[in-house]
Amino acid sequence: MTTETVSRRDAAGGEAARHARRHALADLLSRWSFLMPSMLVLIVMLAYPIFYTIEISFSSFDLASFSADQWVGWENYREVIGDYRFWESLKVTLIYLVIALPLQVVLGFGIAYLINAEWWGRGILRALFIIPMVVAPVVAGGMWRMILDPLWGIANYWLGLVGLGPLDWFGDARLAMASIIIIDTWRWTPFIVLIATAALLALPKDVFEAAKIDGAGWWSTLWSVAVPLLVPVIAATFVIRWLGAVKMFDIVLAATYGGPGKATNVINLFIYEEAFRSLRFAESAAMAVIVLILTMVLTGIFLRGSRKLEELF
Repeated sequence: MTTETVSRRDAAGGEAARHARRHALADLLSRWSFLMPSMLVLIVMLAYPIFYTIEISFSSFDLASFSADQWVGWENYREVIGDYRFWESLKVTLIYLVIALPLQVVLGFGIAYLINAEWWGRGILRALFIIPMVVAPVVAGGMWRMILDPLWGIANYWLGLVGLGPLDWFGDARLAMASIIIIDTWRWTPFIVLIATAALLALPKDVFEAAKIDGAGWWSTLWSVAVPLLVPVIAATFVIRWLGAVKMFDIVLAATYGGPGKATNVINLFIYEEAFRSLRFAESAAMAVIVLILTMVLTGIFLRGSRKLEELF
């Protein structure tokens, strides 16, 4: 093979490599051209409000111009951290999350398992479960406020039939939190049921058939077969529901307005009150940033935990 032939092959190989690089670059640019409109919308709609809130949290707020005024550094954050009401509202939110989230996940997957069994009328029940999801949160809060009314509510009427009523659902601090959890569970459990139903339908049928042949009952099949297969889905569903539950605001606003006292004054309602009632916009922005950071940290922990569960199961 002559030197000239080798040179021609090297030149052809170099040209092919350059052509491949140009093709890859053109392909990358074409993909980004499709993504850019949606990315610009996300930047404008999400990033700008976040950065504006951060700017306000480090400044004093001028109500006349309704904008950030002088830079005050960490002063707003020090004031928020020293405010016991902020920590009390975080505690109330934590109580709600610790009780409501596991309850909704367990109920959602349990109901999904039951309605996926072969029995008459399950299709109708599946359709009925969607109704709470389409009810506006404020409407749901107002409707349940009438149901749980201590004098005229139908809940106390039913409890009175078995000798348990009447209960002051919104006047007692513990019952008020229980009422919020009941309303939120009624509204969001169907969402988890839908996810769980889709996950159950995607499970391999031969595993359940093998368990049935081995004589496993419905409880053994649920606990020893379905649950281990669903652990990654359960973890992912918990994270999804966590991101929605941490924003709890509208149901509390419609049902209890944070009462009695501050028993149901969740953090988002407290921030709203401080901003739009007390006009403490700078301090409220600092609260919002702190809540955002805490949410991001906990979400990262939950996502890491869900990945670990996926690797185990």
